[in-house]
Amino acid sequence: MRSVLLYTAARVLIFLATAGLLALLGARGFLLLLLALLISGVVSLVLLSGQRDRVSAAVVSGVRDTRKKFDRSRTKEDA
Repeated sequence: MRSVLLYTAARVLIFLATAGLLALLGARGFLLLLLALLISGVVSLVLLSGQRDRVSAAVVSGVRDTRKKFDRSRTKEDA
């Protein structure tokens, strides 16, 4: 869960930094948001690849744990 929060916070910070830089360069309104989303997405793709792998592993692990708990409770209920 912590890795998911850190990844999300990093994505938001990259987006805000990109939007701030574009605002300083004169972009406004919808164009600012569109460019900030596109540019921050590409930057995040490059800079956060390791963090994204950790988030993926954490999500897969969480799903496996939840599935195991569900299976245990189902077999306990059936018995």
